[in-house]
Amino acid sequence: MLNSVSDHPAPARQAGAASPVRRRLSAEDRRRQLVGIGLSQIVETPIQDLSMDDVAAEAGISRGLLFHYFPTKTDFYLACIAAAGRRILRNTAPDPELPGEQQVEMATRLMVEQIERRRDFYLALVHGHGVADPRVSEVMDSVREGSTERVMAALGVPESRRPVVRAWWAYTEDRALTWSAVPTGERPVPVSELVAECVAALHALLRISRS
Repeated sequence: MLNSVSDHPAPARQAGAASPVRRRLSAEDRRRQLVGIGLSQIVETPIQDLSMDDVAAEAGISRGLLFHYFPTKTDFYLACIAAAGRRILRNTAPDPELPGEQQVEMATRLMVEQIERRRDFYLALVHGHGVADPRVSEVMDSVREGSTERVMAALGVPESRRPVVRAWWAYTEDRALTWSAVPTGERPVPVSELVAECVAALHALLRISRS
């Protein structure tokens, strides 16, 4: 039991035995650790309910030290959001060895599935719920720009049609958000059909833009 006294004396430490040493994290490693903890929380918790005390406790540091790395709660949240944007891009990266058309289909399916898994969090990213800071929208812009770049590279789309592909990606996000809001058994189409419709819409838009 905790706090009980043992009937047997603790064994004496052998001469020369090393005691456990807790590694001191560098400033960059500590920031990365804190962002990781925060990211795991904001996936499920609205920003207004994010507890800095809980984050500090999980990291094993004081609240004051947390604010040494992130001066305000908004700064911390924005660092977590930026990490979330990078994670979305990693999670939706297609296999570069596939033919271009298949890369686009894969990237579209991965994005739809990403939104389906974390719909509320994705909505918070899109609309910046709880944080009136333009840097939140910059994170989503970077996600959309990275996704647009992948599609353009996969299909060999010229730079002049970047706005078309970017608008299509926003359309695909909206379709995925609408589709994932419906209970699984009541959705009008399966994910495969939704992806096929979105990809078909991309090709239609590109044809129209060339005419």
